[in-house]
Amino acid sequence: MSNIITITDFSAPELDIYGRLSESQLLHYHEPDTGIFIAESPKVVERALDAGYEPISLLVETKHIEGEARQIIARCGEIPVYTAEFDVLTKLTGFKLTRGVLCALRRRKLPDVRSICQGASRIAVLEKAMNPTNVGAIFRSAAALNIDAVLLTAGSSNPLYRRASRVSMGTVFQIPWTFFDEQDEAWPGNGMNVLKEMGFKTAAMALRDDSISIADPVLKSVEKLAVVLGTEGDGLDAETMDDCDYIVRIPMKAGVDSLNVAAASAVAFWELRRQDV
Repeated sequence: MSNIITITDFSAPELDIYGRLSESQLLHYHEPDTGIFIAESPKVVERALDAGYEPISLLVETKHIEGEARQIIARCGEIPVYTAEFDVLTKLTGFKLTRGVLCALRRRKLPDVRSICQGASRIAVLEKAMNPTNVGAIFRSAAALNIDAVLLTAGSSNPLYRRASRVSMGTVFQIPWTFFDEQDEAWPGNGMNVLKEMGFKTAAMALRDDSISIADPVLKSVEKLAVVLGTEGDGLDAETMDDCDYIVRIPMKAGVDSLNVAAASAVAFWELRRQDV
């Protein structure tokens, strides 16, 4: 039976996770155990539940209790469902909720790089991808364009941050991903070695004099390929590019020198798919 609770006290500590704690604080909320994250919008929450994440509580606009959120509430058992009118929730959270639903869920321990790359033929590596909107968009493209896994380096935005998971339309719960361990798999050094030991060739997306066109047929013929993408603005570190097997560019016209990293990822994932797929 649903546990519907109308919000009357904004200072209630159980509401801190929705309006008063930062993403970083949520990440460390249950230390030494894993933290929590907030999923926003019915579709994103449903995909998180489909992936087996454990819900803690819901924050729902009153009109959606019997509407958009009805199925989600039914799936979540007896967890608290905090509710109020739109204006009240906006005051609490500081932003307009996407379709009136937020859900707090427990994070899970991340897998290691080898386990999620086992059996993969195309993976993406995000180096210091700090913008959560870009991270979410890259995940959406990766899921749509047959990328088997996504690896992130230290300094990248966490895919479970609210904005990243929302922009991804919940695909962060559908495609395997993890961070390189900062000790055993530190990037690029040890992390690059792990990929090479697993048989991956690495393709750095960058503008450099020694780059080859993304249309070069040698790239599609590679059996196992890791597409390496850098942060917006600075791009990839020089050490990373030096360690990669290929430096790859997307040819530009009309005086445009580059694409946004999220747009570039979609082009790269489509063009660099396996030749026999």
